[in-house]
Amino acid sequence: MTEFSAENFNFDMVKDPACFAVNREMPHADHLPCRSVEEALEERSGFRFSLNGIWKFHYAVNYGNVIPGFEKTEYDCRNWEDIRVPAHIQMEGYDVPQYANVQYPWDGREEIMPGEVPERFNPVASYVKYFEVPEAFDRERLYISFQGAESGIALWLNGHFVGYSEDSFTPSEFFLSPYLREGTNKLAAQVFKWTAGSWCEDQDFYRFSGIFRDVYLYTTPGIHVRDIKIETVLSDGYEEAVLEVTLDAADARKERQKAGHISLSLYAPGKGFGKERLDEELCVLEKKDILAAGENKYAFSLIHPRLWSAEVPDLYRLLIRIYDEKLALQEVILQDVGVRQFELKDSIMYLNGRRIVFNGVNRHEFCSESGRVVSEEDTLKDVLTMKRHNINAVRTSHYPNSSVLYKLCDRYGLYMIAENNLESHGSWEPVERGAAAPDTVVPGDRAEWRSCMLDRVDSCYHRDKNHPAVLIWSCGNEAWGGSVIYEMAQRFRELDGRRPVHYEGIFHDRRYPGTSDMESRMYAPVAEIRAYLAEHREKPFICCEYTHAMGNSCGGMELYTDLAEEEPLYQGGFIWDYIDQSIAGKDRYGVPFQAYGGDFGERPTDYEFSGNGIVYGGDRKPSPKMQYVKYNYQNIRIVIDAEQGVFTVKNKNLFVSTDSYDCVMILSRNGKAVSEEKRRISVAPLEEGEFLLPDGFAGEKRLPGVYSIVVSFRLREDTAWAPAGHETAFGEVSFQVKEEEPDRGGLSVYGTDRRILVKKPFRVVRGNHNTGVQGEAFEALFSMLHGGLVSYRYAGKELLAQAPKPNFWRPMTDNDRGSLMAERYAQWKIASLYLTHKEGVTGEWQHFCNSILPELEEAEDHVTITYTYRMPTVPKSSCRLAYAVYGDGTIRTTLSYEPVPELGDMPEFGVLFQLDADYDRVRWFGQGPEETYADKLAGSKLGIYENRVEDNMAGYLVPQECGNKMGVYSASVTDERGRGLLFAGERMNFSALPYTPHEIDNANHAFELPRRHYTVIRAASGQMGVGGDDSWGALPQPETLLDVRGKMEFSFYFKGI
Repeated sequence: MTEFSAENFNFDMVKDPACFAVNREMPHADHLPCRSVEEALEERSGFRFSLNGIWKFHYAVNYGNVIPGFEKTEYDCRNWEDIRVPAHIQMEGYDVPQYANVQYPWDGREEIMPGEVPERFNPVASYVKYFEVPEAFDRERLYISFQGAESGIALWLNGHFVGYSEDSFTPSEFFLSPYLREGTNKLAAQVFKWTAGSWCEDQDFYRFSGIFRDVYLYTTPGIHVRDIKIETVLSDGYEEAVLEVTLDAADARKERQKAGHISLSLYAPGKGFGKERLDEELCVLEKKDILAAGENKYAFSLIHPRLWSAEVPDLYRLLIRIYDEKLALQEVILQDVGVRQFELKDSIMYLNGRRIVFNGVNRHEFCSESGRVVSEEDTLKDVLTMKRHNINAVRTSHYPNSSVLYKLCDRYGLYMIAENNLESHGSWEPVERGAAAPDTVVPGDRAEWRSCMLDRVDSCYHRDKNHPAVLIWSCGNEAWGGSVIYEMAQRFRELDGRRPVHYEGIFHDRRYPGTSDMESRMYAPVAEIRAYLAEHREKPFICCEYTHAMGNSCGGMELYTDLAEEEPLYQGGFIWDYIDQSIAGKDRYGVPFQAYGGDFGERPTDYEFSGNGIVYGGDRKPSPKMQYVKYNYQNIRIVIDAEQGVFTVKNKNLFVSTDSYDCVMILSRNGKAVSEEKRRISVAPLEEGEFLLPDGFAGEKRLPGVYSIVVSFRLREDTAWAPAGHETAFGEVSFQVKEEEPDRGGLSVYGTDRRILVKKPFRVVRGNHNTGVQGEAFEALFSMLHGGLVSYRYAGKELLAQAPKPNFWRPMTDNDRGSLMAERYAQWKIASLYLTHKEGVTGEWQHFCNSILPELEEAEDHVTITYTYRMPTVPKSSCRLAYAVYGDGTIRTTLSYEPVPELGDMPEFGVLFQLDADYDRVRWFGQGPEETYADKLAGSKLGIYENRVEDNMAGYLVPQECGNKMGVYSASVTDERGRGLLFAGERMNFSALPYTPHEIDNANHAFELPRRHYTVIRAASGQMGVGGDDSWGALPQPETLLDVRGKMEFSFYFKGI
């Protein structure tokens, strides 16, 4: 192990895994020391001076190109370029963002071994800040804090080497006083993109560098709290609690023999948190004592404490005031305190005595405009979005997030797995496929990485130890196994005996099973989890990553949430992941778009794999998947029995009764509410109750139509995260009262005030190449030559841009591409593109007369024209498309197919229409409001919805299948004047998009889609599920595939309006 001087920087420090902290201050909690109570209430500190803003900057492609001696005071850097801090240099015009998942970003560019660093391309960012020490600061006690610098930082002040630090995601603090000058001081830093530590920062994310979190100077009073530790211990019955406060006091006064003084006041939870005043009526305990340098311990006893949980995030507030020997106020700390007990008993995790289930999500810190520099406003937006969609837990994947998140999770109520900064996926993936030896794994069993990894544990723990939201420590992510990670887990336990430790990687290396206190897996199918738990009952089981949310995904998620109710040892999971890692870019014509991996020319890269969010990058708005997530994560389950007139409520909340919500019951007919009642229903936590539906509902269910009953639970009062009336849970049941067979007055189109199949006269016009059907306000033209319905005019207006065609294909989703859908189903794409009404062409001009002639059959009230299409498949196959035309212009359309066993199932079974793009308004009566699929239908409601055609193109990074509506009884696609086509069916699938499936397939970005010319309508009997167990091979659940065991037939109606 190389010994480095603490007085001079040596670039070899960057290359040595054992060199990670030179002259760096010891880690401590993220409490805020203030000069006064007023400052503490306003969450600002007079002891801190921000250095955020404009710094001087120099970029070098590698260390050989840095400016020697730039840190010296005589070297004037005032003419250098400017850069903002905090920021990634790649987001400020230097270098480019590089996204990589498993592979290391230098792979194939430079051949290096673990611990070495790239030398040819390894950007070095040199920063300079000129500053003067604030007058109120004590120059004898001046420090600097870098809250985050990626991935290693060397620091100088006035030409003197101050120190060096790695670990991109925890604070690096240094003592500056010995190097200060009067007047202007020159602070210089070099930040290295890749250090030896970067081998353990191979997280699935964009590779950035620079000073990307806050930088500030700080001073301390003569006697102050250097560190604080708060723990709570509850009695067996949770009726009493002991609050243990440990302070590490530093005393820099000249007269240290004179003790300081401390005052501690504990305030009970109030109605809010943050900047409201301290209500003396809420002060429940006070203590005054002598404060000596070093460790000081204090304890408070609480009777009937108000316990913290995500459901009720009650926070006490501990006011600490430090005085000198003359009782002059020196320092004030206002600390949130959550009284709670998290424990693992009999292989089950409990919070305050009750079994917990994590309805979680992984969260990379990300912003499309600034990378991992995420504002407090955006972080709060994330927390509110999670709360409003029933997410109760977040895993900080795969590094400590900004401290702001932890504070907000405490206050708004989110459980946390606090993850240490570690991932080395690229070092052990070759081992799994037999391309490398196990001793190449980092950190593995390698002694040179031990101290670095234990230091990261220390930094992670100390910064975040006082947050009640943190229930579990995590050693890191996807770093295999080995002795070093086992020692990391042991270090967490030494530091904190009250929180369990998580680590998933032991699944790949079982030599140290004690590394993790729980069995943790990624993307394990439910059947695999069941099989494992049938044999292994020694630990609880969680999915630290599951339901991979890449593009149109998350299908089948309810299988996991159902398992959490059935199997006590399965305690939930964390969706991968929260937000798309996309970056705001512009195409070559200046049009903004969300860029993903590879769009900045960086290689190697893993392209669109950066987009796995349940919220979009950019505006951070929920993607359509969130409708399904919210429903699966709701803590109240409602089952409605319409026939018996009752509904069952199962309250899965641990601590909240349902009487804190309004229970609203709504009966709707054909999408419109006909009766509504509000009640207060009381079901205790973890209990179940049965209740009667309103008496009036029975009398309303007599007329023909489609009915739905919704039982909704909504917030009774405003909360910190949502207003009164916000719906947290609902259940729905729908049923149909059939109408009699149509008479001359026709059939009602549910969800509209229109009728179809109204008996009116019509006539058939037989031509040489075409057959026409004409009625009162319409004309339909069927071509023998071109094999289809080539014209449909209503009220004199042509509505079809092209003849409708059978369709068996959907645009491929990210999951489809990952599971090689094109290989499995390519014949159905070819069939959809190239099916023909012609027989084989054998000679010149023969194609004109070799059409398969349509069949024509006349009845009293309609005429049916049926086309047979040959499909270019192996073996050969065919389908039939029949149009039954009625006198009012209604056309009943029937697609039929006799399955060929060798061809198997298809992605979709339906008919595709193309209309002029002017028909851009969509209204449907079916499931909504977001897109729905066979494996993510839950969470939608039956209703009448409206939008524009372009609204149905979800903002997935790669254009793909989207916008499908299930359970559709009627839909209309119209122009701005309300003219267009009306569709009606029996719970069909329906979509209206600006592009064909094949145009969508051909685009890798939204800007690659063609200019819009058509509205493309797909009416289908069904579409296979989208899947979501993972995005690299998992297939949709078998029950969500189309049934091809017998003849397939799909009928629906369309008519001009």
